[in-house]
Amino acid sequence: MSQQEEACSSPVPVPVQRGSGNVNSEREMEGSEELESSFLTQPWASVCFGESAFLAKARFGDTGYILLISDLSGIWYESADAEAVGQRSKELNKRLTVPVSSFLHRLRNLMCPLLAGQPDTATSFSCHRTASGLSLHVKSELSGLPFYWYFHCCPAPVEMVSHHLVRPLIRMSLALQYKVQELTSLLLRKDAEIEDYRESGAALSRDRLRTELFQEEMFQQNFMTESLPQICSVGEGQAFASTLQQLYVAVTQQEAKKTRKRQHSEDTEGLAPTAETAEHPNPLSLSKEDETASSSEGTTPASSPARKPRLPTAKAKPKKAKGLFS
Repeated sequence: MSQQEEACSSPVPVPVQRGSGNVNSEREMEGSEELESSFLTQPWASVCFGESAFLAKARFGDTGYILLISDLSGIWYESADAEAVGQRSKELNKRLTVPVSSFLHRLRNLMCPLLAGQPDTATSFSCHRTASGLSLHVKSELSGLPFYWYFHCCPAPVEMVSHHLVRPLIRMSLALQYKVQELTSLLLRKDAEIEDYRESGAALSRDRLRTELFQEEMFQQNFMTESLPQICSVGEGQAFASTLQQLYVAVTQQEAKKTRKRQHSEDTEGLAPTAETAEHPNPLSLSKEDETASSSEGTTPASSPARKPRLPTAKAKPKKAKGLFS
């Protein structure tokens, strides 16, 4: 299984029996939150529908799916829960009576190979732009019957575009820049090492291995004039090669880790005052009765009726027990 298929897939869904609404709602909510958090680290993949090239990423879970697709002129998405999947499956596949989990499992098995660059030849995909967004049509088979599915994608909000594309690309650029600096420093050290060997009288046994000293400025100029035009001439569909997918996953995993730390810190800060108040009440917060008693103790003299001194009590003399004939 490729990295894209492994990231896109999740455990095989198990049909959920509809019991109490509250329990199912909580489970679906937890599944939706887990799906969204794992969707960030799902890498973009280059896909083609007809002659059009797209970038896409998707995540399928037990309770729904999320799809994000872009032609670099616009970005569209769809997020569907189990209820929406069940309703649409009834409209598109009236002859199929299978659980919603089976539909999600089938969609995952169709989309993940496509994103991994190994689409099923028995499955057809077609993309249609509409006034309200973009629609991706899928045609395949399930249980020997025709299987149809339409992804109805609407324009993605700016925050989603920034979260899944802009910010990761900026961090990837910074990571690649740092990597180039490290490699440049390594080359300069290697040149110094080779020069030291030469000065010590060492000679190459094979002249074809001889290299010129690395000059960083010359390398940058050659890259801008020769390599960069070739890179820019490559189709936009090749934007995310496998190495860039790995870098995207690594960058977004760091972002997800920072987000979890921040949320944990905020939750801890929110719970700390409550716990402290429960265990150690604030000594300055007094009830009205305590305030009244405290003020009266501070202002009333010792002989005041508010606080009378306790008088000693006399001990009672023991009485003799009367006998029966006394």
